[in-house]
Amino acid sequence: MKKIIGHVLAFALALLILFALGFFLLPLAETVNKTPVPGSADWMKRLPDDFLLSDILIPGTHDSATQYVQLAWFSKCQDLSISEQLNAGCRYLDIRLGDAEKGSPYPRLTHGFTNCKSSLPGGTLTLDTVLDDCYAFLKQHPAETVLFAVKHEHGDSSVAAIQRVMQDLISKQEQSWLLTDTIPTLGEARGKLVLLRRWEDEAGLGKAAGIPFRWPDQKDREDTSLAAAREPQGGYTLWVQDRFKYDTDEKWAAFTEGLKTEREAGDVLLSFLSTNGSGAYGHPWKYARALNEKLEALRRSDLNGWIIVDFATPKLAQKIYEANF
Repeated sequence: MKKIIGHVLAFALALLILFALGFFLLPLAETVNKTPVPGSADWMKRLPDDFLLSDILIPGTHDSATQYVQLAWFSKCQDLSISEQLNAGCRYLDIRLGDAEKGSPYPRLTHGFTNCKSSLPGGTLTLDTVLDDCYAFLKQHPAETVLFAVKHEHGDSSVAAIQRVMQDLISKQEQSWLLTDTIPTLGEARGKLVLLRRWEDEAGLGKAAGIPFRWPDQKDREDTSLAAAREPQGGYTLWVQDRFKYDTDEKWAAFTEGLKTEREAGDVLLSFLSTNGSGAYGHPWKYARALNEKLEALRRSDLNGWIIVDFATPKLAQKIYEANF
């Protein structure tokens, strides 16, 4: 009996080690080529001031703060830090917020129920730290702008409570923000963060709440031919393709079909290349490798709107922003 128990314990230990390798250690090897592309930190200064942001091809990142994250096999979507993304040319940040941890007044960055970390090992990444990285970048590159898209991802805090915390943070660096409810020109946005809110204005802040940027989760798989959906936002229309339950071929078809969307002036086309596939939980690295390779091979003339990717690289960001020229 003791021998059997010993075998069972050894087997259980082996499973535990495999689990740790698969979900915590292997994602450390899921890296991208970080070689800088000259000019990527300042590419927007080559564009005229009178361009609406909606008319500019803009590279961005999905779940931007997940370079270090719990349960990384499921949750890691980026290998670049926020600062590295901005220097690589990415100008749209997908910011997912949860409740503040005990002892901190600031919302934490999350992917679903998992916490984003500041380093490995390190503490939980919080909103104030992310904003400091954005402020530092804009101070060094005042011709650029950062589209800061915020969503309440997890936790019991009300949207109004998170809005008030954000309002307090913004007030400390108000000169670094463009707070509006309409799509601005690049000239208006240079040197500033532009707040895009994926929630209702529960705090009643009006223009200070930011640009409405809301759409229902696109997790339906009943019709996998769906691409960009029309989402009226009041002053403009948002066209969004975020089919995150599609497998690789379905996702690529939705992505390329969505790029063909015809828009009126001032409308925004938001195209996510990210997906977690048709299973209950996905492995972003697996899909990003295949889909990003397809994007790199796509003709620049086929690109359109704001393009949001997993595992962004300087080369991939350049592929998108150079289509403006």
